[in-house]
Amino acid sequence: MFLPLGFELRSVMTSLGKMVYYTAEGELWQTKDTDVTEDLPSLLFLHGFGGGSSAYEWSKVYPAFADEYRIVAPDLIGWGYSHHPQRNYQIDDYLQNITEFIEKTCTEPVAVVASSLTAGLLIRLAVVNPHLFKCLILIAPSGLADFGENSVSNFFTQLISIPGVNSLIYNLGIANKSAIRSFLEERQFANSNRVSEEIVEAYAESASQPNAEYAALSFVRGDLSFDLSLYISQLNIPTTFIWGQESQFTKPEMGKRLADLNPQSVRYFEQLENVGLTPQLEVPAVTIGLIRKFLRLLNGN
Repeated sequence: MFLPLGFELRSVMTSLGKMVYYTAEGELWQTKDTDVTEDLPSLLFLHGFGGGSSAYEWSKVYPAFADEYRIVAPDLIGWGYSHHPQRNYQIDDYLQNITEFIEKTCTEPVAVVASSLTAGLLIRLAVVNPHLFKCLILIAPSGLADFGENSVSNFFTQLISIPGVNSLIYNLGIANKSAIRSFLEERQFANSNRVSEEIVEAYAESASQPNAEYAALSFVRGDLSFDLSLYISQLNIPTTFIWGQESQFTKPEMGKRLADLNPQSVRYFEQLENVGLTPQLEVPAVTIGLIRKFLRLLNGN
């Protein structure tokens, strides 16, 4: 388990099972004026989807905020160390589950940092339940079928829907270290030299959890895809988009099209050169600086 210093693992029960989350605990984050048990404002970090995804994605970032915020960084249902129900996951499963998690762990409107498809889901949640959110800082938010452009091929969808074949594809093409490293270096990062052995180990550990293939295959099949452009104009929460210029799955041009649908709420669009899909892993120090900057701007400080 990859647990940053000064953090511990806690859990809450949801309708789909136990969700674990990381939060600061102990003397490391205490000062003369503050204590981690005080009512600090919450800052929620949500990871994206893909083979081996987990809250590790944010582990180089969220400790930087532990003296100012109550950090909440969960493994979503079906990922990491949270419960892995044997089911074909649907969009409503995550909309409901994330809502339940926020209601159980945050007592006031929360600032959220989220990435990729999860960030797209957060926009949908903020439209329906705006009272839950203070502001959104979103890394390459997408529904993966935006403006009617579906990123999943029909042939591949049919292939991984075949019983037995889907498990083989998962084990050979997603859940082993060689495949994980290859994917990170060739598709997720702009600079392959930034892929460390620890990152590969963390993704492999998450991908090898019992029943981890169910959520991953639902994602790869496109069961969780939707057209974010149909929802974003209804968003009323102060929001920032951060986009790696070399993101292969959702290009920054697509992100700008989405942002332009609602400039009143999507107030800032930051594009990062020589960065791929996950700046939080590829350039964590830069990501920390930008999150701090946009928390201040979005909250009017």
